[in-house]
Amino acid sequence: MKTISFFKKKNLTLEKIFLKSKFKKNFTINSVKPLHTAQSKDLTFFDSLKYKSIANKTKAGACITTNSLKIHLPDSAQKIIVEKVLLELANALNKIYPSASVDIPDLTLKKPNKKKYKTVKFGNNVLVGKDVKIGNNSIIGSNTIIEKNVIIGKNSVLGSGIIIKNAIVGDRVVLQDNCKIGQKGFGFIPLTKKNIKFPHIGRVVIGDDVEIASGCTIDRGSVDDTIIGQNTYLDNQVHIAHNVKIGINCMIAGQVGFAGSSNIGNNVSIGGQAGVSGHLKIGNNVKIGGGSGVVKDINDNEVVMGYPALPLKEFLKKNKS
Repeated sequence: MKTISFFKKKNLTLEKIFLKSKFKKNFTINSVKPLHTAQSKDLTFFDSLKYKSIANKTKAGACITTNSLKIHLPDSAQKIIVEKVLLELANALNKIYPSASVDIPDLTLKKPNKKKYKTVKFGNNVLVGKDVKIGNNSIIGSNTIIEKNVIIGKNSVLGSGIIIKNAIVGDRVVLQDNCKIGQKGFGFIPLTKKNIKFPHIGRVVIGDDVEIASGCTIDRGSVDDTIIGQNTYLDNQVHIAHNVKIGINCMIAGQVGFAGSSNIGNNVSIGGQAGVSGHLKIGNNVKIGGGSGVVKDINDNEVVMGYPALPLKEFLKKNKS
């Protein structure tokens, strides 16, 4: 997967960001990443026992955490002890990536250069940002906006009225009319007197042979990426929040909503108007009935329905007339 970042970064050291902390090894932060991908020059965060097994193995150089959680981190990760992890993370992100908290419109947009995109077909009023890459034989519909640094693979079809930013799109992908891809997610930290915006520095990564129907919205990741696996199909008006990961060969019907950071397995089918709560793990080959509300993890091969979603046999027994 390409490591392109869409946000300008300030080169700041740990001591410049966390003024009250002392560090055995002070270094310039390369990036802010989740526990499982962070490396020795990266900053990460650990705020829940749910992620203890990942925290144990992190390779991060420094980690924002609490006094009670620090014991689960390896010695190689310098601990930055705070009371409110996400608040301190937001403050750090604002310092390192000052442009990530508000989506400022791309002012580099221009009509596409036909010499640069010789094999790409464009409709009327298409606008393309700086350093956009579009693969051979792709088609872009009228009134579509592709913002700076976006990558679109070959033989892909983008409909009309699409806005796409902070995204990497694979080959043979179909995006139907009026989709919005890569915008900032719904992330706030509630305080007594003010809600603090949480910056989003992640991306949307869409695999090969994905089809996304009209009016879908896919938020970019906050610190991690939002990912749609290859050969997955989304029906109209599906909403995918920040950091959601959807596996390969999934079928998701209209008006389904995913809250942030849920992880959906492979070959999952979800009926219309279902909702999946945040930070859940949905296994492989799962089927979720239409209108269901998923509020806890689901194991592989289960069929569930209802609110809260129950195994199908339990649901039928409970609702037997």
